[in-house]
Amino acid sequence: MKIDSPEGLAGAVTSENWLEAPYNRLGFRRVGELVATATISRGDGPVFDFPRAERELDGFEFQHAGRSLNLAAMLEETYTDGFLVIHDGAVLYERYFNGMAPAERHLLMSVSKSFTATLCGVLVGRGALAPDDLVPDHVEELRGTAWEGCTVQHLLDMRAGIRWDFEADEYTILDVSDYRAHRRTDIPPDTATWIRTVEPGEGHGGRFGYISLAHDVLGWVLERAGGAPFPELFSAHVWSPLGAEEDAEIIVDHAGFPIVEGGICATLRDVGRFGLAWLQDGSLGGRQIVPVEWVARQRVRDETLIEAYGEPDELGGQTEAPFYHDNWWVWDAERGIHAAVGMNGQCVFVHRPSNTVVAKLSTFPDALDGELFVLHHAGIAALCESLA
Repeated sequence: MKIDSPEGLAGAVTSENWLEAPYNRLGFRRVGELVATATISRGDGPVFDFPRAERELDGFEFQHAGRSLNLAAMLEETYTDGFLVIHDGAVLYERYFNGMAPAERHLLMSVSKSFTATLCGVLVGRGALAPDDLVPDHVEELRGTAWEGCTVQHLLDMRAGIRWDFEADEYTILDVSDYRAHRRTDIPPDTATWIRTVEPGEGHGGRFGYISLAHDVLGWVLERAGGAPFPELFSAHVWSPLGAEEDAEIIVDHAGFPIVEGGICATLRDVGRFGLAWLQDGSLGGRQIVPVEWVARQRVRDETLIEAYGEPDELGGQTEAPFYHDNWWVWDAERGIHAAVGMNGQCVFVHRPSNTVVAKLSTFPDALDGELFVLHHAGIAALCESLA
């Protein structure tokens, strides 16, 4: 059901239903009012201001599944809340829908993973940890658990070998990690407990398997390696250096564990700043934020990861040899095309051939609607190719 005025739902959105349609159309922009969050400060430094070279793109047309659509239709059909196109370093197109305003934060879902992995790259560059480090060497509480033998790189590439039922557990984590209020008693009491007690699977370093809990382990590792809580680390090493315009926030469970796998909330423009730094080899506004070497890892075709990934799917892009690396979906390594993707249609698309970044915030009714993911990826990719 489409909502003409999501603000009319304000009295009906609760901490129990805000992830569900149609309530998510407003709930994704009111996270801090509905669940516990921690602030990721932008600091007191200058804001990075985008140059602007705006032009009308609503009529841009592309072909998809036997149909001819324009950009405006794609944005409407895919429940878009905010859409930003940055081309040659300048804002080409910026639109907001469903009552969303530029200063409003929006839940990023698993785009948060790419944010978190970026902090990992910064800390690796500073010598605080290395990709080959074993997880229990940083988090002593995980010795003797299913995480023995798991490296930081296994977490970054989703090759952690624990027992995980994607269809069930990717939704169970919403309750364990307190995305929403619940009364379930058949699940672990908090995120850290689930991490410590999850059962081993087929072994670390094998085939790709999307496990959000593994990314929360990465967040735990980063806190120990960086010597501070995640919101402080991310603020100091990523958010403030980016010249973010607004504070971000992150969901925390009732024990205070930061939900780095999908709980970050930020404004559309600040998501665009993040993407632009990745397009520009880790730099923005004259500052090197992410090591050049870390960003360059996305542009190396990795046959091992391609084989581990298997068949293309809706999230990873319908390209010839996609793979998942450093918590990015790599569509075409050699051309420099990769994306951060989150439930309900969140996306940061980095397209080097056209020197373009696209940020899209959405509220699909069904969190993993494959047809909508394919549609908006097709439209974004076609738009970028037209700018090349």
